[in-house]
This record gives sequence, C-alpha cells and structure tokens, in this order.
Amino acid sequence: MKSRVIIVDDHPIFRMGMAELLNQEEDFHVCGLAEDIAGARKMIQDQLPDLAIVDITLAGDNGLDLVKELSARKMPLPILVLSMHDEQVWAERAIRAGARGYIMKKEASENVISALRNIRAGRIHVSASIMERLLDRLQMKSESPTCSRVDLLTDRELEVFRLLGTGLSTREIAERMKLGVKTIGTYRDRVKQKLGVKTAAELIRRAVLWTEQEFSNSPGSNNVG
Repeated sequence: MKSRVIIVDDHPIFRMGMAELLNQEEDFHVCGLAEDIAGARKMIQDQLPDLAIVDITLAGDNGLDLVKELSARKMPLPILVLSMHDEQVWAERAIRAGARGYIMKKEASENVISALRNIRAGRIHVSASIMERLLDRLQMKSESPTCSRVDLLTDRELEVFRLLGTGLSTREIAERMKLGVKTIGTYRDRVKQKLGVKTAAELIRRAVLWTEQEFSNSPGSNNVG
C-alpha cells in the first residue's frame, strides 16, 4: 500500500516537481498540494494523508506553526520539513516543534525519498552534524563553540529578526505575520535584549548581515525558498 503524502510549499514549480518525484516511487502517492496553513488544514481533513512535507516559509505563514499544530493532535502526522533555510539554525527548531526530519532543498532530490521512509518507520532524519548536536543537548553537554546568541531567540523572535534582515518594516512584518504592530515591537525589543544590541539601527544591521549569511548557505539565489 502506498503512503499518501501532502506537500505544503508556497512555490508551485517546486510543489509540482516534488510531486512528480514522489509519484515515481512504488510506495508513495502525493494526494494533495497546499501553499499555506489554511490550505494544508483543508487538505489534511479531506485527504487524511500518512505523511507531510512542509516548508518553513509559506504564503503569509511560518511552517513551524503548522508543524506544532499537527504534532499536538491526538494522532500526530509525521512531518518532514524541507526548506532552503540553513539547517544549523532551523533543523533543531523544527525537531523541537515536532517534525520527524529536516532536509535543505539543495539536497531534496537526493535524500527526500530515504527521509520519508525513515520518518514513516518512526525514525528521525537529520544530517549527521545535526544529530550529534541534538544528542549533545540531550546529554546536557556544553554548547558547541559554533553556537551563537541567535540560538537564544524563540521561533517568533527569530522570524521577526529574519524579516527585518530582508528589509521589511515593523508594520510590514506585522502584516506578514498577522500580528499587531505593538506585538512586533515587543518582539524587536526582546531580540535586542537577547543579542545585546542597543539601537534600532544596530539591530537592522545585525539582521541584514545574519540574513545574508544564512542565504549564502542556502542552495543559491536562483533556487526557490
């Protein structure tokens, strides 16, 4: 029996390409495609999939919110997060949110089939370096030397920080995240405090530099995110 899969991603070309790849396998069938959380909810209700592939950056949504929602259900849906965002920043957050695996899009064509089979079997699928990091956390070891203050940010705070780095204003971020302007201002203040930043200008500079660095670790500017 084939496992039924839904793909939640805001880029139509990527969704169709991934669906074609999975449908070529004898043990998978893509039963639905969605671009945002609302569409994913309806698709899951209608199609009752066995597995889900979810991007972090969706149409007006953060994919981790969907991961948390689905993981909190009485019958959790096994989820593979597939994103352009650097795994060193996002993979551990995805697993903590309830995902069973994380793959960067530049590795998707090579690893997505084995990743889905692993999470279907009840295993976690992440890179060796991320698995080592997760095990270190579980064993209460000291943090890796590569750990940065960004790791102290919550998922919401990190999303605000990332969007600041893309040049969005506080009002634009509020509209994107469907939150109030005052709420975004509060998140900005928390980010400044955690990063040890004194001024708004310095916060923007740090956000831009961090976002550029994260993008440089992604598949490339011509790839979808």
